[in-house]
Amino acid sequence: MSEADNNAEHFLDLIRKSRKGKFKIYIGMAAGVGKSYRMLQEAHTLLQNGVDVKVGYIEPHNRKETLELVEGLPIIPRRQVYYKGKELEEMDLQAIINLHPEVVIVDELAHTNIPGSKNEKRWQDVLDILDAGINVISALNIQHLESLNDLVKGITGVEVLERVPDSILKIADEIVNIDLTAEDLISRLKTGKIYAPEKVEKALKNFFKPENILQLRELALKEVAGQIERKVETEIPKGVAYRHEKFLACISTNEKTSKLVIRKTARLASYYNAQWWVLFVETPKESPDKIALDKQRHLINNFKLATELGAEVLKTQSNKVAKGILEIVQEKGVTTVCIGKPHLNLTQVILATSVFNELLNVLSQNNIDLIILS
Repeated sequence: MSEADNNAEHFLDLIRKSRKGKFKIYIGMAAGVGKSYRMLQEAHTLLQNGVDVKVGYIEPHNRKETLELVEGLPIIPRRQVYYKGKELEEMDLQAIINLHPEVVIVDELAHTNIPGSKNEKRWQDVLDILDAGINVISALNIQHLESLNDLVKGITGVEVLERVPDSILKIADEIVNIDLTAEDLISRLKTGKIYAPEKVEKALKNFFKPENILQLRELALKEVAGQIERKVETEIPKGVAYRHEKFLACISTNEKTSKLVIRKTARLASYYNAQWWVLFVETPKESPDKIALDKQRHLINNFKLATELGAEVLKTQSNKVAKGILEIVQEKGVTTVCIGKPHLNLTQVILATSVFNELLNVLSQNNIDLIILS
């Protein structure tokens, strides 16, 4: 039995266990590793096993091998949409739900839908499909994961605008990493198997540098390993008691630092499969009637980001930030507090030390970790 046959058989077992749609994601380090190809291979195997499988959306990018695999598969026609004077194509969500196949292939999970669609993002379409009891096989590149946005920008110099919340991976029943060496991926690029010939040279000088690919590959491998570890924790009984981690991300009105703290805490919480909160302590000088409008906007945007990443947002009022943090730590049973690196010089840090003394003492006495995120 081939690897594709084994994958299909495993997914069939998952399907039979529940009425709600099962969700499988193929994840890769970059475009061109073969996610769409593998999805279509699996679709053919399922079809041969008598499963009602249909292609809801596939993006072959004019790749010969992928286009050949589309042949012979039932395809749900895309809906035609007119936007800004142009005729565009979009996945037909309602048609998929109406036809109700047993399994549907939905490519490009991070795609942003055309304005006027039922949902803003394709991952939201997938949630609707799963709720309708339809099983979904989809694909995602690691750089589209929300909590990795800053890290990917640091690696590649590119800010990925289309992003998927980490919670989508958490609800997946199965995640499969499509792995290639950097050399193999670059070889595919050079032979025209990923982009048109005129785009190859630019890609090699930018996103597809060997050092970029290696780091993205590491992120993808770590993410899938983390998912497996979380599955082991939740599904296999343990004879030894573990400390159940609870994270608290403390933010301020500083947009950049707060966004970093939220994303890095989201990664930690995801790794430990832990509950987490984002806290803003409002001091008297930061009351709504005193705080600048741009800072209010930054705060609201960061609250939204935290919610999308799976946190519960908390807001409390206190004369002292440390006191406000302590109250929440004790109330929620927090095990790890995460804060941003203070934007202060050495003299200011020394002078301000007394502000954190109480916080540090209580954290230490209660075996609570403090992480300062740079």
